[in-house]
Amino acid sequence: MHIRRIVVIGATGNVGSALLRRLGREAGVAITGIARRIPDTAAAPYASAEWHSVDVGDPLAVRTLVPILQGADAVVHLAWALQPTHDIPAQERTDVDGTAHVLEACALAHVPHVVVASSVGAYSPSDKRVPVDESWPTDGIATATYSRHKATNERVLDAFEREHPDIVVTRLRPGLVFQGAAAAEIHGLFLGQLIPMRAVRLARYLPLGLPTRFVFQAVHADDLADAFWRVIDLRARGAFNIAANPVLTPPRIARALAMHGAIRIPLRALRAVVTATWRLRLQPIDAGWVDIAAGVPLMRTARARHELAWEPKHSATDALSELVDAMASDVRDRAAAPLAGRPSATR
Repeated sequence: MHIRRIVVIGATGNVGSALLRRLGREAGVAITGIARRIPDTAAAPYASAEWHSVDVGDPLAVRTLVPILQGADAVVHLAWALQPTHDIPAQERTDVDGTAHVLEACALAHVPHVVVASSVGAYSPSDKRVPVDESWPTDGIATATYSRHKATNERVLDAFEREHPDIVVTRLRPGLVFQGAAAAEIHGLFLGQLIPMRAVRLARYLPLGLPTRFVFQAVHADDLADAFWRVIDLRARGAFNIAANPVLTPPRIARALAMHGAIRIPLRALRAVVTATWRLRLQPIDAGWVDIAAGVPLMRTARARHELAWEPKHSATDALSELVDAMASDVRDRAAAPLAGRPSATR
């Protein structure tokens, strides 16, 4: 029996840990994990992989990656820096330079299949009334660093496909990705260290204030991992939108958080508050994330459901509730630095 060797770059974060769990259930699969910092390799799901420490943003990363990638049946690129938002060049080093390094190494190592995590954040703004398919423009949202970097990488992938038609290139564009095991990581990335995770318990006694345009989609990390496995297994080419139902609206978010209803607040007011607290370094996200939440389109997921036979096992609201319950219980994965909430360059 042929053993398929799958290399996962950025294998210790929210999506990477879920993908290791999914790959670990398949017979005839050998997993190689790459991360900037190697996790506790005696703990699940990290024990199922052979590990290498590589900083993909390093100018010498290509030289380091090529011998690791040689002989791989597929490479999944997940490494990404959401922080520090006060240091955009540092983010670009991992997000843009790192992706270019990975693709160059895959070409030199003659990898037959490259799978890259893109995002709904790569899409151009939409009025949200009509869900879009994978042909919607991926020019991003200009005011959001995350979105600009995802859009830049979409163009890089376009060029890579033209230059290497013999390599199957797949891009998955998920909505927000939730799982309870990543509660500390997600808390650290979006709320920072000044607000304890258990503060979410107190928030449940309050109404949720959000702009009406905060309508978006989510998916459980395990369901996204299953989509990754399906494109690897089928060697499916192209882009796939990945999201679960229902669409998350302010009232649904409030119910998932067990909060006392939702109240409308102006988008400009929220941007002003986020910008002020970000500049004071009271919390780690800038207003670009507000613009992403208000501007990204709703996605049609028909292609993934039909061509991959993909069906999520978790609803979007259940995935969000699992995350919030884990935050309230201060759940931390001590085996991996990113999931434990400690600073990390990748996810």
